[in-house]
Amino acid sequence: MARSLPLIVALWALTAFVFAAPDGKFSYVDLASYTNQKLTDNFGSGRDGNDLKSLGKDSRTFVGVNFKLGAGVIQLGSDRLEAKKPKKIEGIKVGKLAAKVHIIHATGYGNGSVLGQQGKEGDPLYIADDTLIAEYKIRYDDGKTATIPVVYGQDVRDWWFGEGAKDVKRGKVAWQGDNELAKGFEQRIRLYLTTWENPHPDKKIASIDYIKIGDGVAAPFCVAITLEAK
Repeated sequence: MARSLPLIVALWALTAFVFAAPDGKFSYVDLASYTNQKLTDNFGSGRDGNDLKSLGKDSRTFVGVNFKLGAGVIQLGSDRLEAKKPKKIEGIKVGKLAAKVHIIHATGYGNGSVLGQQGKEGDPLYIADDTLIAEYKIRYDDGKTATIPVVYGQDVRDWWFGEGAKDVKRGKVAWQGDNELAKGFEQRIRLYLTTWENPHPDKKIASIDYIKIGDGVAAPFCVAITLEAK
């Protein structure tokens, strides 16, 4: 697979990812005390070079939305991971109003049975499109809740991708990069943007729970959450 993007894609990436939106409309959910996977550590099965350090940290703009990236992510569990991770992280503090919630996330696994290849139904690491793999439970300060579903093929796919890989149908590809292990299989890595319209923008969001759904191979992880005001 070619190691550089075509010129038109590179220009689109420059427009989408570099120019920051006005920061006054955004606020940020601080995930630092909830992260359990460093960007610089190996993801998945723990093979050397399978990291997210090329993402960097601090303030970044993806598809017109400002985010603040930390040194790690919230990684939910899968029996395919080298290290045991929880199936849910509850009580992520928010305490703010939001008309929209923007999330940068992805999942480990989904492509198939062999690294670097697109699998098919029945392969041990394959996840069928339209499979619910996780959710964000929004908890308002009046005790009511709402749910942001994370559906494979709609919102996220495997963070590894190769030539001819499918896009997501509802979310957007937010960032593309590389790590050394993926390069060895002629693959790249990517993250996805989910934007959720809050049906109750006048209710303060007290907290968010991040929950894996089911016992499948999916290993969802959350990188950053931004709130957008009215």
